[in-house]
Amino acid sequence: MPPTVVDACHRAVNPSGVAAGATSTLGVPPPDRQRHALMSDHSRFAIGFDARDRARLHDLWDGVIDSQRWSEGDLTAAFEDAWSAWNGAGAVAFSGWTGAALAALEFAGVRGETVLCPSNTFMATPLAAMHCGADVQFVDCRRDDLCMSFEDFERKVAEHRPKAAILVHIGGHIAFDVERIAALCRAEGIFLIEDCAHAHGASWNGAHPGTWGDAGVYSFYATKTVSTGEGGILVSRDPALLEFARAFRNYGKPDHAVHGLNFRMSEFTAAIGLVQAERLEEIVAWKNRVAREELAPVHPGRLELPDGMVSGLYKYIVFDPIEQSTGKVYEEPCHRILGHATELPNTDWVAEHHWCVPLYYRPASVAEPATTTEVTA
Repeated sequence: MPPTVVDACHRAVNPSGVAAGATSTLGVPPPDRQRHALMSDHSRFAIGFDARDRARLHDLWDGVIDSQRWSEGDLTAAFEDAWSAWNGAGAVAFSGWTGAALAALEFAGVRGETVLCPSNTFMATPLAAMHCGADVQFVDCRRDDLCMSFEDFERKVAEHRPKAAILVHIGGHIAFDVERIAALCRAEGIFLIEDCAHAHGASWNGAHPGTWGDAGVYSFYATKTVSTGEGGILVSRDPALLEFARAFRNYGKPDHAVHGLNFRMSEFTAAIGLVQAERLEEIVAWKNRVAREELAPVHPGRLELPDGMVSGLYKYIVFDPIEQSTGKVYEEPCHRILGHATELPNTDWVAEHHWCVPLYYRPASVAEPATTTEVTA
């Protein structure tokens, strides 16, 4: 008898997903009960992993053990191919966001140069540039999307003449000014890195994060929309950058012309990434359905997206105080943390005037309507 797990409603279910004592004459719950199970308890924290993938993941792990190749193997390449197929750009997997960001910054040649980035971001963004020897200058954000403002970016480009810029996609959606920022970077010869740490599953008229700039950098930290526990990936359409990144993550092998370090992803981690990449669109669709049907009617002060944009909904952001919140996306702006004497009024306003509604992926805890109930690997 297979072991049981507990679903979001605390009912015992078997790995096929059929809840004990909750079946219809066809062996699955009635549609209304299925829908409730799919949509319930999204406010309780959960890693974005679907238990239906457990058996396949263990099979992949067993294959890694049997292969005697636990790093630099076929699963890393398969994960990169799967992410590239979704993203639309070439992909190089890393052990974390940091390694991928450092690779992009080193390729851009920012040492001794200025890098622009938003202050409304996690400290990893400016710290990566600082560790590459860059002088970081901060840019204000927009109030409506929390992301970098084109107007202030344009001013800072004229003032600082940067070598590179980092545009952060906040909360799961794409920065509203991405097209104008990317166009200005192309015109001025500025290397543009998109920080896509929140943006898994996002799109705008079919384009995905990391494809407007020279490089995009994703994080697969444990809380992300899809996760590998720790991990990252760099995406780019530039073959030279992709080649540089592969060398950078592996000490510059084979000739050490690239002065990289060990940022390799293990085959065990890549196996999780492959399974998660294949589940990505379903997870994003689920979260958007919950957002549309359950959250939007009770949160009129929510962040509104432009036409054609889909958010991966890493965060469900509202501008009205709420009783149950996971907190702010970022509590304190980076320019305040680092003591920069610059005025960024929108960034300071955003830090005080947004909240995040809990929204966590709770995969189907009951069998979906189908002719079979067998889980496929």
